[in-house]
Amino acid sequence: MPVKLPPALHWLRKNIALYNAAYLFIPFFDLFCGGKRRPVFFDIDRTCPELRTLDRHFEVIQRELDALLPSQDQLPLYHELDTDLIHASGRINRDKRWNVFMLFSYGARPEHNRRLAPRTTALLDQIPNLAQAFFSILDPGKSIPAHSAPTRSYIRYHLALRVPERNPPSIRVHETVYTWKTGESVMFDDSWNHEVINRSDGIRAVLLVDVLRPLPWPANWVNRLFYRLGCLWYGPRVVKAAANFPVHL
Repeated sequence: MPVKLPPALHWLRKNIALYNAAYLFIPFFDLFCGGKRRPVFFDIDRTCPELRTLDRHFEVIQRELDALLPSQDQLPLYHELDTDLIHASGRINRDKRWNVFMLFSYGARPEHNRRLAPRTTALLDQIPNLAQAFFSILDPGKSIPAHSAPTRSYIRYHLALRVPERNPPSIRVHETVYTWKTGESVMFDDSWNHEVINRSDGIRAVLLVDVLRPLPWPANWVNRLFYRLGCLWYGPRVVKAAANFPVHL
């Protein structure tokens, strides 16, 4: 049954994009997360130790990704699910792809996709404060231009599933460069300016997981409100778009 929204929220949904509205709350969140002194990279064990479950099951997750890779041509480009990513996904190296295979997005579950990666999704269901999760696949040589997320509400985890050994791609987050290595994980704040530098001759595939940023009250309460708004508007829209790209193995 569709969720009935109060009139004020109907107006907000019609007139203000959630992506853009998130910018308005950055100064508020900065009061609680450190602003320009906030961390760039995070200690996974201290921030969200449950993510180590994904690390421990790396080979299981990798096998489910590998089963999908022969069908990469059927996967959507990132901006085909989220048009706000058109600059990062579709305007640089346009002859190369940034594909995603969505598994969870703000409470919405793409059931067809989840059936094709059942063990990965079962592991994801154990992660507290999960906001979004998907396989992120870059073509050889597909770089991603500098950009930043519009919100401080979440922090991002990558589990590297396939990384070329020769000239592996790297990600610059703020002033630090990190090079992916197959089987290793990293956690960072993608509200910092970041970009992917990729001159490799093989695909780079990671399991990307966003979890809500740990914050004290009242920022935590506001963050939960943003999550609920995402569940009403963002997640269903992304999963509906993903349904237009059914993968047939």
